[in-house]
Amino acid sequence: MSPCCEIVSGESEEESNGINLMEFSDEILLHILSYVPCTDLVLNVRRTCRKLATLCLDKSLTHTVLLQKDYKVNKDKVKQLMRDIGKEIYQLNMAGCYWLPSSTIDHVTRCKNLVKLNLSGCHVTSLRLSKMLSTLQHLRSLAIDVNPGFDASQLSSECKATLSRVSELKQTLYTPSYGVVPCCTSLEKLLLYFEILDRSREGFMLSGQLMVGESNVPHYQNLRVFYARLAPGYVNQEVVRLYLAVLSDRTPENLHAFLISAPGSFAETGATKNLLDSMARNVRLDALQLPKAWINGSGLLQHLKFNNPFYFSFSRCTLSGGHLIQRVINGGKDLKSLTSLNLSGCVHCLAPESLFRKAEDDIDSSILESLVVSCCNLRHLNLSAAHHHSSESIGNHLCQLLSRLKHLLSLALPVCSITDVAANVEKPPTASNLVPQTFGRKVRIGIQTYPRNLSDLVNQKIDSSVFWALLRSLRFLETLEIIGSSFSSAMPRNEPAIRNSLPPCVRAQSVGDSEVAAISQLTYLQSLTLAQLPNIITGSGLINIGLECQHLRTLSLANLGMMGKVAYMSALMDMLKHCKCLRDLRLEQPYFCAGAQFFQALSHCSSLQRLCIVSRSGTLQSDAVMSFMANCLEVIMCHMFMGESLTVCKNLQQSIVRSFQADRPALNVVIFPLLHEDLTEVIRDVPMRHLDEITLFKSRVAEEPPNLWW
Repeated sequence: MSPCCEIVSGESEEESNGINLMEFSDEILLHILSYVPCTDLVLNVRRTCRKLATLCLDKSLTHTVLLQKDYKVNKDKVKQLMRDIGKEIYQLNMAGCYWLPSSTIDHVTRCKNLVKLNLSGCHVTSLRLSKMLSTLQHLRSLAIDVNPGFDASQLSSECKATLSRVSELKQTLYTPSYGVVPCCTSLEKLLLYFEILDRSREGFMLSGQLMVGESNVPHYQNLRVFYARLAPGYVNQEVVRLYLAVLSDRTPENLHAFLISAPGSFAETGATKNLLDSMARNVRLDALQLPKAWINGSGLLQHLKFNNPFYFSFSRCTLSGGHLIQRVINGGKDLKSLTSLNLSGCVHCLAPESLFRKAEDDIDSSILESLVVSCCNLRHLNLSAAHHHSSESIGNHLCQLLSRLKHLLSLALPVCSITDVAANVEKPPTASNLVPQTFGRKVRIGIQTYPRNLSDLVNQKIDSSVFWALLRSLRFLETLEIIGSSFSSAMPRNEPAIRNSLPPCVRAQSVGDSEVAAISQLTYLQSLTLAQLPNIITGSGLINIGLECQHLRTLSLANLGMMGKVAYMSALMDMLKHCKCLRDLRLEQPYFCAGAQFFQALSHCSSLQRLCIVSRSGTLQSDAVMSFMANCLEVIMCHMFMGESLTVCKNLQQSIVRSFQADRPALNVVIFPLLHEDLTEVIRDVPMRHLDEITLFKSRVAEEPPNLWW
C-alpha cells in the first residue's frame, strides 16, 4: 500500500479510539483493500484472519490484477499468485515488468478465463507466446513486444485461433515485422509503437523491409481505431508505410480514430494521399492526429468529416488560428465533446494567418476565445513549444481566457504566455534580464530579494497577476507543465547530448519565484514540470509547493534561473522534506552538485521510486548516493548523467547493483558521463517504461487520447 494511504493500526490505538478495523462492513473493507497490491492481498493479507481470507479473494479484487508498477514482485510471487487465483483473473496487466525472466510468462497459462492481457515490456519469445495463447481461448485484448528473432511461423494453429478472436492489439516493434497483426482477423483497435533503431549494435544500417515469411496482409476491415507512434529514425517510417499500404487500398467503414505521431519530417506519399482522400469520402472521425507534413499546406482538414470528436492533435503543424477555427471548429461550432487538444509546437495556431506573421508576434485573443467557448469541456490542453504572447488589451490575456475552462485536469503552457503584459511593457529590462543564459564568464549583478513565505508573495502578486488568477480558477488541476518555448533537453532521443541551449524568450525574463509560488494553490496537483524559467532567484516558490501540494507524485525541474549556478538548491532541499508522496523526480540543470546535503533532503521522500539527474559539468558524491539508496528502500531506478569521469560512474553503478539488486529485483541503474560518445548506446538498454516516462524530457499533456489503452 502506498505510504500516502497507510492505515494506522495497532491494539493500543484501537483500544484508545474504540475502533476495530474488522468491525467495518464488508463494502468498506473491500474499498480499503482495493488500494493494496494484489500480490500482497493474496500472498500476505489473506493469511492474517478468516474474514480477510474471504474478502481478499472477492471477485472485485481478483478480477483485474495489476502488476505493471509492483516493483517488488518476482518470479516466485507471480507463480504463487497464478496458482492461487489464476482462474479468477480476467484482466492481467504485466506491462513494463522487464525484470521478470521470460519463463515467468509460462505461469499465465493458468489464467484460463483471461480476456485482457498486457505483456508490453516483458521478455516473450515466439514459442512462449504460442504456447501461452494456445490456452487462452477467451482472450480479446493483447499487448506484446516484437523483438529481433520473432518468427510468426512458430505460432501454432491453436495460437492463431486465439489471435483470430482478438479485437484489441497493442504491438511495440523493435524489429521490422508485422508481428501477430496478420493473425488478428477481427481487429477493431490497433496500437503500434515503432522503436526500431536505424543501426544495429555492430553499427550496420538496418532496412525497413520485412523479414522473409512476413508477406501476410493485415486484416483491417473491422478496424475502428488505428494509432501509430514512431520513435526517430527512417526505418520506423519505412515500416509504418507497409502497415498503412493496406489501409490505402480499402479504408474501413467503421474507422473513427486515426492517429499517427511522428517526430521530424515524415513525408506524404501517393499511397498516404489516397488513404486520406478515402477517409475524407467514407468516414467520420472522433479522433485525429497526423504528421505535420500531411497537414501543412493542404486542404485536408476542410474535407475531413467529424462526428463527436474527443481528441485532436496538431502538434508541430503550421496550422493557423484562422484555419483552426474555420476547418476544425467550423466557425465556432459546438464542440462540447472535445476533451483533449494538443497544439504543442503549433506556433501560429492562435493567429489569424501565418504567411507574414513572426512566431513572436502577439496572439489574436478572439481566436483563443472562440476555442474556449466552443470546446468548453476540455480536460487536457497543450499549448507548449510556441510563443503565445498576449496583447495589452484588458481582459484578453491568455491566462484570463483559459480560466473559463473549469474542467481542465492537465495543462501545458510556454513560460512566455503566463507573464503579465503590463510588467513587461512598463518596466525596462533589468540587469538580470540581460544576462545571457550561457555557460560563459559569470557577470556579477544586483540580485532582487524575494520573500520566502507564501503570504508575502500573495500580497505582492495576487492582486495583479493573471497567472495567480488562472490557477485560482483551476483548483482541480492534476498536471501542470510550464516549459520555455525555446527549451530543449540535453538528452535527445537517438543523438549525442546537446552542448548548448537557446536563450529564453524575452517575454519570459520576468517569470520567476512568485509565479512558481502561485502553483501552490493547486492542492490536488499530482505532476509538475518546470523548464527554463530564467528569473528564478532563490526558488522560494518551491517550498510553498512542497507544503501545499501534498498529492505531488511527479516532479521535473530543468534549467531554472541562471545557468552558471544552481541558485534554488537550498529551496529545493527544503521542498523535498515535505514531498512524502513523491515517486518520480527528474532534475536537469548544469553544474548540479548531487552531494550529501541534497541526498539527505531527498531521503525524506519516503515514497520515491525513480530518480533521474541530467547535468552538464555536474558532480556527485558516491558515498552520499550509496547512503541514499540504503535509506530509500522504494527506489528502483537511479539514472545520473553528469560530468564525472567514466571510471567514477562505472564504479558507482557497479556498487549500487552489487549492494541492492538482490532485494530489489526491478532495480535499474545507469550512471554515465553526459557528454560521452557512447551515451546513445547506453540509452538503448534502458527499459522503455523508464525511458519514456522519466529519463527523456518531453511534454506529456494530451500526448495521446485519454484511455487509449487500459
